[in-house]
Amino acid sequence: MHDLLAMGRLDPNDASELFSMTYLAIRGCGAVNGVSRLHGQVSRKLFGPLFPRWPADEVPIGHVTNGVHMPTWDSPEADEFWTKACGKDRWLGMTENLEQSIRRVPDVALWKFRTAASQPLIDYARQRLAGHYAAAGATSEVVEQARHLFDPNALTLGFARRFATYKRPNLLLQDPERLLRLLSNPQRPVQLVIAGKAHPADMAGQALIKEWIQFIRRPDVRPHAVFLSDYDMHLTAHLVQGVDVWINTPRRPWEACGTSGMKVLVNGGINLSELDGWWAEAFVPDLGWSLGDGQEHGSDPGWDKAEAEMLYDTLEREVIPEFYNRNDKGIPTAWVARMRESMARLTPRFSANRAVCEYTEQHYLPAAIACQARLANKGAVARQIVDWRHSLEQKWASLHFGKVKAATRDGKHIIEVQVGLHGLDPEAVRVELYADGIKDSPPVRQEMTCLHPLADESGGYVYSATVPAARPQADYTARVMPQCNGVAIPLEDPRILWQR
Repeated sequence: MHDLLAMGRLDPNDASELFSMTYLAIRGCGAVNGVSRLHGQVSRKLFGPLFPRWPADEVPIGHVTNGVHMPTWDSPEADEFWTKACGKDRWLGMTENLEQSIRRVPDVALWKFRTAASQPLIDYARQRLAGHYAAAGATSEVVEQARHLFDPNALTLGFARRFATYKRPNLLLQDPERLLRLLSNPQRPVQLVIAGKAHPADMAGQALIKEWIQFIRRPDVRPHAVFLSDYDMHLTAHLVQGVDVWINTPRRPWEACGTSGMKVLVNGGINLSELDGWWAEAFVPDLGWSLGDGQEHGSDPGWDKAEAEMLYDTLEREVIPEFYNRNDKGIPTAWVARMRESMARLTPRFSANRAVCEYTEQHYLPAAIACQARLANKGAVARQIVDWRHSLEQKWASLHFGKVKAATRDGKHIIEVQVGLHGLDPEAVRVELYADGIKDSPPVRQEMTCLHPLADESGGYVYSATVPAARPQADYTARVMPQCNGVAIPLEDPRILWQR
């Protein structure tokens, strides 16, 4: 029982520490990944304590960014459009050719598809809202008004999510009057479709929904915004298929991935999102719009206010003008260009096709190969690993560094270090020279070669490595870590010894 509970504790011997399922999972898996590049970075910080003395970028947590199953989320209009451009079997094989196929579609066809895809959402919103008012006992006049709400030719913004404080669903409500002016401009009208729900025990999330309801119930707001209740996959499908712009406003870095914005890609929707989750790695200025500065600001209300201003400014100065600036054929050419590039470059990249391929290549196949290797010959390799681990447990505490010699010749540092292994087989460890990365460069990890045993010390060896002299010798530090064929280090054994 002690050994089992220890796998779920940071300190295995602290009986008062709560058991963590995440710790158990990390210690029991052959690979660990976050669900976006940023999530991988955050996870390495969060779970770094499981790998003490390892540099943060070597904490063994990678990332495979999520992708969505595009055929589940594309509208009938989108399916027809993609079929004409790329073929019916476009998601059944490799997706490399989709980008060029979408780029060949003319502006007229692309804009015709986008406007056709907006109408079903308007019809659905009208039907849902009219039914809601009728069930609530509203007057026939109010019900009839709901049946004619919104304009399929107006710019439609949408967001749907779980209402939780970290998602900041009310960032648009920081300045309600400015939002109303933005929505009700008669020359460039904007309509807003919102959906979501809060956990029954999340009172703060429920309060956020009430704020939106109170705002939308205002007579001057009602023609321009709607909140659709009973949020589910069916409602989500209508939203992601019909909106022109998908807005997402989480507090960085709390959004692990945020796949809702991926679902609009196949339908020609464009993202306006915080630089968090998947959008932090997807955003390029010609593909959509971003919020924030790519930094973390905690729950600072002052920063929330600043980002709200940024959101209003982006809508007023960039998004809305681009949508309504039309050529002589009534086509918003800059908008269509942005939509085309978003569809062409992001849809294949953030599809389930790519995600499944990455999991298969990076994790599933290596795991299957490793499992077969350990089971072969009645578990011969597995028994060797157990013996190796026992040897480490018995002798690791006695490992130590001895003298270090260094010389510089011909533009290179030649560094020798003595390592006392206390009878441990040199094949059971790896000795490296390590130097932190400079600016954006990766760290230096140079394996040291075992030259010969020490003559005057039992179990001691001399290791040597040569590195470029572009950096000072003092930048390099020797270290020892476990090594065994087929064992993931440091995931399966986090021991490490640094030269002091």
